[in-house]
Amino acid sequence: MTIKAELSRRQMLAAGGAVGAAGLLGGSLPAWAATDVTYWHHFTSQSEFAGLAGIMEDFHAANPEINILQENIPNAEYMAMFTSAVIADSRPDTCMVTSDRLPDMVALGGLVDLTDRINGWDKHQFYSEAAWDGITFDGQIYGIPAFSFVNWMYYRKDWLEEAGLEPPDTFEDFLEAAIAITDPSQGRYGFGLRGGDGGQSMLQDVFDSYGAFDYDGGSIAINVPNAVEALRFYTGLLTEHQVAQPSAAGDSYRQIMEGFRTGQTGMVWHHTGSLAEISDALSPDQFGTALRPSGPAGRIARVSYLYNGIMNPRHADDGWQWIAHWGDVDAAITLLEATGYFPATSEVADDPRITSNPLYEAAVQSLAIGVPLPKIVGLAGWMRTSMLPEFQRVLVGTATPEEAVDAMAQALDREVN
Repeated sequence: MTIKAELSRRQMLAAGGAVGAAGLLGGSLPAWAATDVTYWHHFTSQSEFAGLAGIMEDFHAANPEINILQENIPNAEYMAMFTSAVIADSRPDTCMVTSDRLPDMVALGGLVDLTDRINGWDKHQFYSEAAWDGITFDGQIYGIPAFSFVNWMYYRKDWLEEAGLEPPDTFEDFLEAAIAITDPSQGRYGFGLRGGDGGQSMLQDVFDSYGAFDYDGGSIAINVPNAVEALRFYTGLLTEHQVAQPSAAGDSYRQIMEGFRTGQTGMVWHHTGSLAEISDALSPDQFGTALRPSGPAGRIARVSYLYNGIMNPRHADDGWQWIAHWGDVDAAITLLEATGYFPATSEVADDPRITSNPLYEAAVQSLAIGVPLPKIVGLAGWMRTSMLPEFQRVLVGTATPEEAVDAMAQALDREVN
């Protein structure tokens, strides 16, 4: 889907009327020279595109002299495209940035330092220190929080009630619930396991829940016994207990969402951004939301922010106008209503459209204990090219958890440490 922000007919007529009035009054005619500002993002769902379209429309109404040209880059190809654009000096003006990719983006020299602009911005005060920390590297700030991702769990309320169970609070509860609601004869599985693209992030959360990573500033090491235990538990949902869908090793976002929406799986892990999509498919009586279950080392409630930054300084002032617009209350509410994404700014965090919705209670709880992703150069790439394939090898039965963790640790030493 392609969305291009253009002046509406009404806006064009209004501009023409302004020109005519200036001529009649004997004043000089304004020069009409809209600036094209390109924007790379990795939105994929219809709800995300609807939210983006609303933000672009609101922005263009307030800034008719700036034309936003959006381009969707698939998430799996995003860093490769980013790298190529920097090397070829064919950068877009603005782009999405995630905390885990920030170190690599900065190391490539692909982002413009916005520290001075942000420190002088009148909305700086409405963002938490954690929000700014996620876009800060070596003391410099490279973007503005656009919205927050609050990880949580969706579950089939009706299935758990039928089994006489409450939403699971620990991994032990989670496994018990997954076994209880799995019925292959009806095509029903307890958990929508994401083993395809993006599955590495959920595996990282499981590893952290078992204390499988040792973090030391900008470095990371694998605690091998804990990592093996974590990987055995998580892959065992498919390989031992058969409570995950058989296609799990290749399933990414779309597959796990469709599985939950269509009644093939009873629990799925994602974040608040998929609430709109699920709410369209299931009634409040059919599903609920809950904190992710806790593991032996504790509960990992991941709260992260998605940011917008400037890649190309050629239109820095216009690019700044665009990325700062996402912090306006109306823009944040527009995106919230379309997608369910939480606002990043405290100006709108207490909006009744959030506080009055009981489905957001788990998100509010997660926000109170949430931790961001670690910022380690090379970690995101290792997770995608080494951690994920080894995870998949265990899922399809070509490696043991011990073999996979050993390969992960060796690759980590080569690629990150």
